[in-house]
Amino acid sequence: MNKLQEELSTLVRASGADLFGVADLRITSDFIRKQGGEFVAKYPRAISIGIRLLDAVVDELIHHEEPSVIFTYRGLYNSANASLDRTTLLIAKKIQEKRFNACPIPASQMINSAKLEGAFSHKLAAHQSGLGWIGKSCLLITPEHGPRVRLATVLTDAPLKSGAPLARRCGNCTRCVDICPAKAFTGVPFDPSEPREVRFKAHLCDEYTDRREKLLGEGLCGLCVFVCPYGATKHSKAIPKAN
Repeated sequence: MNKLQEELSTLVRASGADLFGVADLRITSDFIRKQGGEFVAKYPRAISIGIRLLDAVVDELIHHEEPSVIFTYRGLYNSANASLDRTTLLIAKKIQEKRFNACPIPASQMINSAKLEGAFSHKLAAHQSGLGWIGKSCLLITPEHGPRVRLATVLTDAPLKSGAPLARRCGNCTRCVDICPAKAFTGVPFDPSEPREVRFKAHLCDEYTDRREKLLGEGLCGLCVFVCPYGATKHSKAIPKAN
């Protein structure tokens, strides 16, 4: 099985992705079942992959009211998602060749518009695999790239070796909370036993992006991705902390 894991890691890197990890989902099966049902909860493992977004684009998100900036970010966002989706398909095909089951979960897909949720949490898989921790922005924060990543997942029953979750490293930092124009983050640290609303008011973010889409033609914001000290460049670190 180590050989299969090595083959999958090599495939992911060759596809242009930057992150590869394996999560043991068994201890989180109840949470997974509640969100996506038995179809996703039956898998004991998840392969988490990620692509780092381009700094030249993310560093301009402080100017996210400018159409040229936000539409360029949308293009990068969509391209990263498409690349991840192709890679998860290749991963699933490789696993199937070895006579195991595999189910790729798209990088960006919503199945519950009321709760603004997908069938499965990519952040959960990435956290459980040891790629990063859930920050106060409710984004996955990786040590190397911060939240400047897009994620996708392959669920599987292949007995791959899993990683271990990382402890939070945000400390007293509240830059993502302070900069959020929708005031959607409460600053409460992630706790899987608590509902998402304790730390993230998703409806406020959704309402803000709806207003931006009507005004600018595009709702993406990205300020919480831009401002995080992890993965930040000299440009984004120079932006003063909001009051």
